[in-house]
Amino acid sequence: MEYKDYYKIMGVERNATQDEIKRAYRKLARKYHPDVSKEAGAQAKFQEMQEAYEVLRDPEKRAAYDQLGANWRAGQEFRPPPDWDAGFEFSGGFGDADGSAFSDFFESLFGGRSRSRRDRWGGGFSEPGRQRGQDHHAKVPIDLEDSFQGATRSITLQSPTVDESDRVRTRQRTLSVRIPQGIKQGQHIRLTGQGTPGTGGGQAGDLYLEVEFRPHPVYRVEGADLYMDLPVAPWEAALGAKVQVPTPGGTVDLTIAPDSRAGSRLRLRGRGIPAKQPGDLYVTLQIVLPPARSEESKKLYQQMRERLAFNPRSKLGV
Repeated sequence: MEYKDYYKIMGVERNATQDEIKRAYRKLARKYHPDVSKEAGAQAKFQEMQEAYEVLRDPEKRAAYDQLGANWRAGQEFRPPPDWDAGFEFSGGFGDADGSAFSDFFESLFGGRSRSRRDRWGGGFSEPGRQRGQDHHAKVPIDLEDSFQGATRSITLQSPTVDESDRVRTRQRTLSVRIPQGIKQGQHIRLTGQGTPGTGGGQAGDLYLEVEFRPHPVYRVEGADLYMDLPVAPWEAALGAKVQVPTPGGTVDLTIAPDSRAGSRLRLRGRGIPAKQPGDLYVTLQIVLPPARSEESKKLYQQMRERLAFNPRSKLGV
Protein backbone atom coordinates (compact mmCIF):
# COMPACT_ATOMS: atom_id res chain seq x y z
CA MET A 1 0.00 0.00 0.00
CA GLU A 2 1.04 3.63 -0.36
CA TYR A 3 2.68 5.44 2.57
CA LYS A 4 0.92 8.64 3.65
CA ASP A 5 3.02 11.60 4.85
CA TYR A 6 0.42 13.26 7.04
CA TYR A 7 2.70 16.17 7.94
CA LYS A 8 3.26 16.99 4.28
CA ILE A 9 -0.47 16.74 3.56
CA MET A 10 -1.20 19.21 6.37
CA GLY A 11 1.69 21.48 5.39
CA VAL A 12 3.29 21.45 8.87
CA GLU A 13 6.65 20.40 10.31
CA ARG A 14 6.98 17.15 12.22
CA ASN A 15 7.59 19.09 15.45
CA ALA A 16 4.45 21.26 15.01
CA THR A 17 2.38 21.99 18.10
CA GLN A 18 -1.15 20.66 18.42
CA ASP A 19 -2.46 24.21 17.99
CA GLU A 20 -0.46 24.65 14.76
CA ILE A 21 -1.99 21.46 13.40
CA LYS A 22 -5.47 22.67 14.31
CA ARG A 23 -4.91 26.01 12.56
CA ALA A 24 -3.53 24.26 9.47
CA TYR A 25 -6.64 22.08 9.34
CA ARG A 26 -8.98 25.06 9.50
CA LYS A 27 -7.10 26.78 6.69
CA LEU A 28 -7.18 23.69 4.46
CA ALA A 29 -10.85 22.99 5.29
CA ARG A 30 -11.82 26.45 4.05
CA LYS A 31 -9.82 25.86 0.87
CA TYR A 32 -10.96 22.34 -0.03
CA HIS A 33 -14.40 21.84 1.53
CA PRO A 34 -16.45 20.42 -1.36
CA ASP A 35 -19.44 22.67 -0.56
CA VAL A 36 -17.46 25.87 -1.22
CA SER A 37 -14.24 24.95 -3.03
CA LYS A 38 -13.73 25.40 -6.75
CA GLU A 39 -10.29 23.78 -6.65
CA ALA A 40 -9.70 20.83 -8.97
CA GLY A 41 -9.92 17.55 -7.05
CA ALA A 42 -11.19 19.31 -3.93
CA GLN A 43 -13.19 16.29 -2.72
CA ALA A 44 -10.16 13.96 -2.77
CA LYS A 45 -7.90 16.55 -1.17
CA PHE A 46 -10.46 17.27 1.54
CA GLN A 47 -10.75 13.59 2.41
CA GLU A 48 -6.97 13.16 2.44
CA MET A 49 -6.64 16.19 4.70
CA GLN A 50 -9.33 14.87 7.04
CA GLU A 51 -7.46 11.57 7.37
CA ALA A 52 -4.19 13.36 8.15
CA TYR A 53 -5.91 15.54 10.75
CA GLU A 54 -7.59 12.54 12.37
CA VAL A 55 -4.14 11.16 13.11
CA LEU A 56 -2.18 14.31 13.97
CA ARG A 57 -4.81 15.92 16.19
CA ASP A 58 -4.88 12.86 18.45
CA PRO A 59 -1.73 12.63 20.63
CA GLU A 60 -2.00 8.84 20.83
CA LYS A 61 -2.42 8.24 17.11
CA ARG A 62 0.22 10.86 16.34
CA ALA A 63 2.78 9.26 18.67
CA ALA A 64 2.08 5.86 17.14
CA TYR A 65 2.44 7.28 13.62
CA ASP A 66 5.72 8.99 14.58
CA GLN A 67 6.98 5.63 15.85
CA LEU A 68 7.20 4.52 12.24
CA GLY A 69 9.94 7.08 11.67
CA ALA A 70 10.53 9.83 9.15
CA ASN A 71 12.37 7.75 6.54
CA TRP A 72 9.31 6.78 4.51
CA ARG A 73 8.41 8.87 1.49
CA ALA A 74 4.93 9.72 0.29
CA GLY A 75 3.83 7.24 -2.35
CA GLN A 76 6.43 4.68 -1.29
CA GLU A 77 5.34 1.04 -0.90
CA PHE A 78 4.58 0.45 2.78
CA ARG A 79 3.83 -2.43 5.11
CA PRO A 80 3.65 -1.88 8.89
CA PRO A 81 6.77 -3.37 10.51
CA PRO A 82 6.06 -6.28 12.88
CA ASP A 83 5.12 -5.06 16.37
CA TRP A 84 5.55 -1.44 15.29
CA ASP A 85 3.28 -0.35 18.17
CA ALA A 86 4.60 -2.71 20.86
CA GLY A 87 5.18 -1.05 24.22
CA PHE A 88 2.91 1.95 23.52
CA GLU A 89 0.19 2.56 26.10
CA PHE A 90 -3.11 3.96 24.88
CA SER A 91 -6.37 4.95 26.54
CA GLY A 92 -9.63 3.69 25.10
CA GLY A 93 -8.34 2.56 21.72
CA PHE A 94 -7.05 4.77 18.91
CA GLY A 95 -10.03 7.12 18.96
CA ASP A 96 -13.47 7.02 17.42
CA ALA A 97 -12.62 7.25 13.73
CA ASP A 98 -14.11 4.74 11.34
CA GLY A 99 -10.99 3.58 9.50
CA SER A 100 -13.08 2.21 6.64
CA ALA A 101 -13.78 5.80 5.58
CA PHE A 102 -10.08 6.43 5.02
CA SER A 103 -7.20 4.86 3.08
CA ASP A 104 -5.82 1.33 3.42
CA PHE A 105 -2.77 2.93 5.05
CA PHE A 106 -4.92 4.37 7.86
CA GLU A 107 -6.90 1.15 8.20
CA SER A 108 -3.73 -0.95 8.50
CA LEU A 109 -2.55 1.15 11.45
CA PHE A 110 -5.66 2.27 13.27
CA GLY A 111 -8.93 1.06 11.76
CA GLY A 112 -9.88 -2.46 12.86
CA ARG A 113 -7.67 -2.30 15.94
CA SER A 114 -9.48 0.76 17.23
CA ARG A 115 -12.97 -0.63 16.69
CA SER A 116 -12.30 -4.08 18.17
CA ARG A 117 -10.85 -2.69 21.37
CA ARG A 118 -13.52 -0.07 21.90
CA ASP A 119 -16.21 -2.69 21.38
CA ARG A 120 -14.62 -5.00 23.91
CA TRP A 121 -13.79 -2.65 26.75
CA GLY A 122 -15.51 0.64 26.04
CA GLY A 123 -14.89 3.75 28.09
CA GLY A 124 -15.49 4.66 31.69
CA PHE A 125 -18.95 4.82 33.24
CA SER A 126 -20.29 7.72 35.25
CA GLU A 127 -22.39 8.16 38.37
CA PRO A 128 -23.57 11.43 39.89
CA GLY A 129 -20.40 13.12 41.16
CA ARG A 130 -18.18 10.16 40.23
CA GLN A 131 -16.40 9.16 37.04
CA ARG A 132 -14.57 5.93 36.39
CA GLY A 133 -11.18 6.34 34.72
CA GLN A 134 -10.57 5.13 31.19
CA ASP A 135 -9.12 1.70 30.51
CA HIS A 136 -5.66 1.65 28.92
CA HIS A 137 -4.17 -0.98 26.63
CA ALA A 138 -0.76 -1.89 25.25
CA LYS A 139 0.79 -4.67 23.21
CA VAL A 140 3.73 -6.32 24.99
CA PRO A 141 6.20 -8.83 23.53
CA ILE A 142 7.16 -11.82 25.68
CA ASP A 143 9.26 -14.93 25.16
CA LEU A 144 7.47 -18.17 24.33
CA GLU A 145 9.20 -19.80 27.30
CA ASP A 146 7.39 -17.39 29.65
CA SER A 147 4.09 -18.97 28.60
CA PHE A 148 5.41 -22.47 29.33
CA GLN A 149 6.80 -21.71 32.75
CA GLY A 150 4.95 -18.60 33.89
CA ALA A 151 7.09 -15.64 34.87
CA THR A 152 7.24 -12.22 36.44
CA ARG A 153 8.71 -9.61 34.12
CA SER A 154 9.52 -5.91 34.33
CA ILE A 155 7.75 -4.20 31.41
CA THR A 156 8.32 -0.59 30.36
CA LEU A 157 5.50 1.22 28.58
CA GLN A 158 5.49 4.52 26.72
CA SER A 159 2.45 6.73 27.09
CA PRO A 160 1.80 9.68 24.72
CA THR A 161 1.00 13.04 26.34
CA VAL A 162 0.95 16.73 25.42
CA ASP A 163 3.54 18.78 27.33
CA GLU A 164 3.41 22.41 28.50
CA SER A 165 4.72 23.59 25.10
CA ASP A 166 1.73 21.92 23.34
CA ARG A 167 3.89 19.23 21.74
CA VAL A 168 3.37 15.48 21.86
CA ARG A 169 5.86 13.66 24.07
CA THR A 170 6.00 10.19 25.59
CA ARG A 171 6.49 9.35 29.22
CA GLN A 172 7.64 5.98 30.50
CA ARG A 173 6.53 3.83 33.36
CA THR A 174 7.77 0.42 34.40
CA LEU A 175 5.51 -2.26 35.86
CA SER A 176 6.16 -5.67 37.36
CA VAL A 177 3.83 -8.05 35.52
CA ARG A 178 3.03 -11.67 36.30
CA ILE A 179 2.71 -13.70 33.11
CA PRO A 180 0.43 -16.70 33.73
CA GLN A 181 1.47 -20.11 32.54
CA GLY A 182 -0.30 -21.16 29.36
CA ILE A 183 -1.15 -17.70 28.05
CA LYS A 184 -1.52 -17.60 24.26
CA GLN A 185 -0.70 -14.96 21.70
CA GLY A 186 -3.45 -12.35 21.49
CA GLN A 187 -4.75 -12.99 25.01
CA HIS A 188 -4.74 -10.19 27.57
CA ILE A 189 -3.35 -9.65 31.03
CA ARG A 190 -5.54 -7.32 33.08
CA LEU A 191 -3.89 -5.02 35.62
CA THR A 192 -6.67 -3.64 37.82
CA GLY A 193 -6.50 0.07 38.58
CA GLN A 194 -3.55 0.79 36.27
CA GLY A 195 -5.56 2.85 33.79
CA THR A 196 -6.60 6.50 34.11
CA PRO A 197 -7.42 7.56 37.70
CA GLY A 198 -11.11 8.16 38.40
CA THR A 199 -12.52 11.53 39.39
CA GLY A 200 -14.80 12.45 42.26
CA GLY A 201 -13.88 9.25 44.07
CA GLY A 202 -14.54 7.11 41.02
CA GLN A 203 -12.71 3.87 40.37
CA ALA A 204 -9.51 3.92 38.30
CA GLY A 205 -9.57 2.25 34.91
CA ASP A 206 -7.68 -0.95 34.15
CA LEU A 207 -4.69 -1.68 31.95
CA TYR A 208 -4.99 -4.52 29.42
CA LEU A 209 -1.74 -5.96 28.08
CA GLU A 210 -2.10 -7.84 24.81
CA VAL A 211 0.47 -10.63 24.62
CA GLU A 212 2.62 -10.95 21.49
CA PHE A 213 5.29 -13.67 21.26
CA ARG A 214 8.71 -12.58 20.12
CA PRO A 215 9.97 -14.46 17.05
CA HIS A 216 11.50 -17.76 18.16
CA PRO A 217 14.53 -19.33 16.48
CA VAL A 218 12.99 -22.83 16.57
CA TYR A 219 9.19 -22.73 16.93
CA ARG A 220 6.27 -21.15 15.10
CA VAL A 221 3.10 -20.59 17.10
CA GLU A 222 -0.51 -21.05 15.98
CA GLY A 223 -2.97 -20.82 18.83
CA ALA A 224 -1.84 -23.36 21.42
CA ASP A 225 0.09 -25.46 18.88
CA LEU A 226 3.77 -25.21 18.00
CA TYR A 227 5.46 -26.04 14.71
CA MET A 228 9.11 -26.72 14.03
CA ASP A 229 11.36 -28.06 11.29
CA LEU A 230 13.53 -31.02 12.33
CA PRO A 231 16.73 -31.69 10.34
CA VAL A 232 17.39 -35.43 9.84
CA ALA A 233 20.13 -37.32 8.02
CA PRO A 234 19.24 -39.31 4.88
CA TRP A 235 19.91 -42.62 6.60
CA GLU A 236 17.67 -41.65 9.54
CA ALA A 237 14.82 -40.98 7.12
CA ALA A 238 15.50 -44.09 5.01
CA LEU A 239 16.19 -46.63 7.76
CA GLY A 240 14.19 -45.16 10.60
CA ALA A 241 15.66 -43.84 13.82
CA LYS A 242 14.96 -42.56 17.30
CA VAL A 243 16.16 -38.97 17.61
CA GLN A 244 16.03 -36.31 20.30
CA VAL A 245 13.77 -33.31 19.73
CA PRO A 246 13.95 -30.08 21.74
CA THR A 247 10.67 -28.82 23.19
CA PRO A 248 10.09 -25.79 25.44
CA GLY A 249 9.41 -28.26 28.24
CA GLY A 250 12.59 -30.31 27.70
CA THR A 251 14.11 -32.79 25.26
CA VAL A 252 12.01 -35.80 24.19
CA ASP A 253 12.62 -38.86 22.01
CA LEU A 254 10.90 -39.06 18.63
CA THR A 255 10.64 -42.22 16.51
CA ILE A 256 11.11 -41.70 12.78
CA ALA A 257 9.54 -44.45 10.68
CA PRO A 258 11.59 -46.13 7.92
CA ASP A 259 11.24 -44.64 4.44
CA SER A 260 10.12 -41.24 5.78
CA ARG A 261 10.02 -38.43 3.28
CA ALA A 262 11.03 -34.79 3.51
CA GLY A 263 8.02 -32.74 4.57
CA SER A 264 6.48 -35.55 6.62
CA ARG A 265 4.77 -34.15 9.70
CA LEU A 266 4.78 -35.88 13.08
CA ARG A 267 2.77 -34.84 16.11
CA LEU A 268 3.89 -34.78 19.73
CA ARG A 269 0.66 -34.64 21.70
CA GLY A 270 0.48 -32.20 24.59
CA ARG A 271 3.88 -30.65 23.85
CA GLY A 272 2.43 -27.31 22.76
CA ILE A 273 1.47 -24.43 25.04
CA PRO A 274 0.31 -25.83 28.42
CA ALA A 275 -3.33 -25.24 29.23
CA LYS A 276 -6.43 -27.10 30.38
CA GLN A 277 -6.33 -28.58 26.87
CA PRO A 278 -2.62 -28.28 25.99
CA GLY A 279 -1.57 -27.73 22.42
CA ASP A 280 0.52 -30.11 20.34
CA LEU A 281 3.97 -29.83 18.80
CA TYR A 282 4.10 -30.60 15.07
CA VAL A 283 7.48 -31.65 13.70
CA THR A 284 8.20 -31.40 9.97
CA LEU A 285 11.09 -33.53 8.71
CA GLN A 286 13.78 -31.76 6.70
CA ILE A 287 16.32 -34.13 5.14
CA VAL A 288 19.79 -32.61 5.24
CA LEU A 289 22.48 -33.96 2.90
CA PRO A 290 26.05 -34.28 4.19
CA PRO A 291 28.46 -32.07 2.21
CA ALA A 292 30.73 -33.79 -0.30
CA ARG A 293 33.91 -31.95 0.60
CA SER A 294 36.31 -34.73 1.51
CA GLU A 295 37.54 -37.50 -0.81
CA GLU A 296 35.90 -40.09 1.39
CA SER A 297 32.48 -38.40 1.26
CA LYS A 298 32.74 -37.98 -2.51
CA LYS A 299 33.54 -41.68 -2.85
CA LEU A 300 30.47 -42.64 -0.82
CA TYR A 301 28.22 -40.50 -3.03
CA GLN A 302 29.75 -42.08 -6.14
CA GLN A 303 29.06 -45.55 -4.75
CA MET A 304 25.44 -44.61 -4.06
CA ARG A 305 25.06 -43.30 -7.60
CA GLU A 306 26.44 -46.53 -9.05
CA ARG A 307 24.70 -49.04 -6.78
CA LEU A 308 21.27 -47.51 -6.17
CA ALA A 309 18.75 -47.60 -8.97
CA PHE A 310 17.25 -44.25 -8.01
CA ASN A 311 15.81 -41.57 -10.27
CA PRO A 312 14.35 -38.65 -8.28
CA ARG A 313 12.65 -37.34 -11.44
CA SER A 314 10.88 -40.54 -12.46
CA LYS A 315 7.42 -39.08 -11.77
CA LEU A 316 8.18 -36.32 -14.25
CA GLY A 317 8.64 -38.86 -17.02
CA VAL A 318 12.33 -38.09 -17.51
